[in-house]
Amino acid sequence: MVLIVDDNQNNIYSLKKLLESNDFEVDTAISGEEALGKALKNSYSLIVLDVQMPDMDGFEVAETLSGYSKTKEIPIVFLSAVNTEKRFITKGYKSGGIDYVTKPIDPEILLLKVKTFYNLQENSLAMKRTQQNLELEVKGRRESQATMKSQIDHFHLMLQALPQIAFTLNQDGEVDFVNCKWYQYSDSEQVFPETHPDDHNIKQEFEECRKRGKALELEVRIKNIKTNHYRYHLLRMSPVFEGELIKTWVGTFTDIDDQKRIEKEKDEFLSIASHELKTPLTSIKAYTQLLERKLKLNQENSELIYVEKTLDQIEKLNSLITDLLDVSKIENGKLKINKKPENLENVLQNAIETILHTNGADVKIERHGVKPDFLIPFDKIRIEQVLINFLSNAIKYSPENHQIIVTTFTDEKEVRISVTDFGIGIPDFKQEYVFQKFYRVEESSLQFQGMGIGLYICSEIIKQHHGTIGVSSELGEGSTFYFTLPLN
Repeated sequence: MVLIVDDNQNNIYSLKKLLESNDFEVDTAISGEEALGKALKNSYSLIVLDVQMPDMDGFEVAETLSGYSKTKEIPIVFLSAVNTEKRFITKGYKSGGIDYVTKPIDPEILLLKVKTFYNLQENSLAMKRTQQNLELEVKGRRESQATMKSQIDHFHLMLQALPQIAFTLNQDGEVDFVNCKWYQYSDSEQVFPETHPDDHNIKQEFEECRKRGKALELEVRIKNIKTNHYRYHLLRMSPVFEGELIKTWVGTFTDIDDQKRIEKEKDEFLSIASHELKTPLTSIKAYTQLLERKLKLNQENSELIYVEKTLDQIEKLNSLITDLLDVSKIENGKLKINKKPENLENVLQNAIETILHTNGADVKIERHGVKPDFLIPFDKIRIEQVLINFLSNAIKYSPENHQIIVTTFTDEKEVRISVTDFGIGIPDFKQEYVFQKFYRVEESSLQFQGMGIGLYICSEIIKQHHGTIGVSSELGEGSTFYFTLPLN
């Protein structure tokens, strides 16, 4: 906006019309006092100031404006009809003016000067605003950096206080911080601890997870550089996201060597106990079967029903012992998988028929999807074990509804088999644990018998087939357990 200051209304009118006709926004004042008041209140890009005014002349107004921080930078063009001598022009420049125009005014020259000084002032103001914005941004970034550094320092202090080995990695997977525990197992923060020759390579496993943006969880034995002993550790490496991009990774090694030793002793005990129980149980079963055959010669024997129930319980006990032996084999790496081309549909039908024959007519099993009536490599006995476990659980945990749906789906890479029931379901936050060894959902553990090893064995069988296993469930609505097998 341009401010015109002149005590002559005619001069103001003509100058205002001239500037407004050229798209300038114009304000006016008829005295020096009014000009000062408006300049302090409003923002102007240029002041056209008449020198000869009563009470306060233009020089006094200019000198006063130069004394205020808000107005000292406003360019002033003096207008004068009489004071054209050099000393008056010099005084105008000293008082704060940037140009001096004499009357009578040449409209074109005045307009040219107004445009020039107006644009210069607008550009100057724009540059100042830009500078102020840059200064604010720099200040904000410095504050953010200080805050971030404080948070990082606090985070590092927390990692230092952890009993585990703790470390962080940048976006490229390079270690950029380690706590003091790290140096018990590595001489350099850039080198991961040495793993046992029989265990996974940490760097390779992490690179696979980093490419997929997934967390890594791995049990490895790492070497203590002081004692040269390997100790079992649980390695966890989790990505930290900023939006959709991974900003950093946080990792820990948790010492689980004592726990693994206890588990090994327990597994050895279970293995020995299971083997020892198997022999007398086989004899008990044989003698009971002989007794059953003898009693069947006379159907009127009331003892027959008790012998049959005894055989049922023996079969359950035999199944539990078999599962314990399987767990022992898994823990010792001795669970054998004998894969050869088999017809998956035949195995699926055998499992369904076994369940129907052993559970009565109230069980209804429906088939959905395309039947996998083709040959693929898998262990026929072990996959049937998985299917029977899924179907048995579907019946066991659906006491009010024995309807089961078996769905098969095939694409160019794998075949997927799922078993859906309409039973009690599993809470969301517990579904990820159901395939862990000896895990049982608390809500069902009192109502339904079991040791919590059936699904664990199933998951290990599927892993050794290089397939996937999982569950989706809704509490009170039912569950769907599924597994996949690769076609090739």
